[in-house]
Amino acid sequence: MHVPDGFINAPVSVAAGVVAAAAVAVSLRGARRELDERTAPLAGLVAAFIFAVQMLNFPVAAGTSGHLLGGALAAILVGPYTGVLCVSVVLLMQGILFADGGLTALGVNVTVMGVVTVVVAYAIFRGLLGILPPTRRSVTAAAFVGALLSVPAAAAAFTAVYAIGGTTDVPIGKVITAMVGVHLLIGIGEAAITAATVGAVIAVRPDLVHGARGLTAPLKLRVAGELVDAP
Repeated sequence: MHVPDGFINAPVSVAAGVVAAAAVAVSLRGARRELDERTAPLAGLVAAFIFAVQMLNFPVAAGTSGHLLGGALAAILVGPYTGVLCVSVVLLMQGILFADGGLTALGVNVTVMGVVTVVVAYAIFRGLLGILPPTRRSVTAAAFVGALLSVPAAAAAFTAVYAIGGTTDVPIGKVITAMVGVHLLIGIGEAAITAATVGAVIAVRPDLVHGARGLTAPLKLRVAGELVDAP
C-alpha cells in the first residue's frame, strides 16, 4: 500500500502532508499521557518490530503479496497516540532507507497507513471490549477484529485519496475493487499477527499492554501464608 512519488498529485499530497503533520503533533501531546518509565521502552520495541515484520511479505490472491501494517498492533500495545508515532517513524525510515513509499507521498502514507489504521482498529477494539467479558481472551479477540477491519479501511481511505488526486488513468471502480478486495485478505494476516503478538505479551506482561490495563489483576504477594496486594 506504500504510495510512490508522483502517484498522487501535488495539491492532494500537500493536503495529506498537513493532515499527517497535525496527527503527529496531536499524537506527540497524547503520547505523554500514555507512556511512563515502564512503557516508553516498549514503544521503541514496537516500532522496531513493525519495521522488521513489514520487511516480510506473505502471499495473497492473484500472485500478490502483503505485509503487516502495524497500526492495530501499536495502538493496542502502547496506545493510539503512541501508535501513530510508531507507524509514522517506521514509514519515514522505510522511505529514506529503502525508497519504500515516496518521500513526497509520505503524508499520504502516514495518513492512510498510520492514522486510519490506528483510529479504526482502536475504535473497534474499544467498542468490542465494551460488550465482551473482561478477560484476556476478549482482548485478543478484539485485537483480531480491529486489525482485520483496519486494513480494508486503510485501502478504502487510499481509494478516496486516489479518487481526488490520482495521476493515472485507472478507473476508480477498478481501484477500489482491487484495493479493498486484496486488502481484505491481507487483513486476515494482519489480524493473525496482531492477535498472536498481543496474546503473547499479555501472557507474560499484561501490565504493559495499553489495551488491557483495565483488565490487569493487581499483583499479589504471599505474606505469612496469605495473598496480599503488592504495594
